[in-house]
Amino acid sequence: MEKLMNGVCWALEQLIALCLAAMVVLVLGNVVLRYGFNSGITLSEEVSRWLFIWMTFLGAVVALHEHGHLGVDMLVQRLPAAGKRACLALGHLLMLGIVGLLFKGSLDQARINWDVSAPVTGASMATVYASGIVFSVLAAVILLSDLYKLFTGQLTDDALVLVQESEESVQLQQILGTAGSAPAAAKGMP
Repeated sequence: MEKLMNGVCWALEQLIALCLAAMVVLVLGNVVLRYGFNSGITLSEEVSRWLFIWMTFLGAVVALHEHGHLGVDMLVQRLPAAGKRACLALGHLLMLGIVGLLFKGSLDQARINWDVSAPVTGASMATVYASGIVFSVLAAVILLSDLYKLFTGQLTDDALVLVQESEESVQLQQILGTAGSAPAAAKGMP
C-alpha cells in the first residue's frame, strides 16, 4: 500500500509541476501579448485559476502523505506514548470526518454545477469542484492507512507526532540528526 501511495504522490508531484508550468506560460504569455501586441489569450485567467485550484488540492494530498503540514506539537510532544497514540487517533478520526464533509459538499456542488458552463472556456464548472472530490478520496485513503499503521503497531514512538512546529525546526533537526549523530556516537553518548 505504501509503494502505491508513493507512486501516486510522485505522479501528483509531476502533475503539479505541469500545472505550474502551464500557469506560467498562460499568465506570462498573456502579459506579453497584452503589453507587446495589444491582444491576449482569452482563456488565460480562467484556466490558470482552475490550475491553481487543482494544484492546491493535489499539493495538500502530497503534503498529507509526507506529513508535511505544519502544526502545533508543543503539547503532544510532552505526552507519554499512550497519549500520543490517543491524540493521533483522535486527530485522524476528526480529519476523516472533515474529509467526509468536504467530499459530500464537493460532490453536491459538482452535481449542481454540472450543466453550468464557464464563461470563457465553456467547460463544466463541475471541474472546479472535482478537485475537492479527488482530494477527499485520496486524503481518506492516506488517513485510513495511517490509522491502520497506528492500530497494528507499525508506528514507532518517534513517528507518533505527525506535524512539525515550523519548517526551520524540521531543517534544524535534519541537520543535527545527520551531522550531530556521529560525534555523539563516538563519545559513547546516547
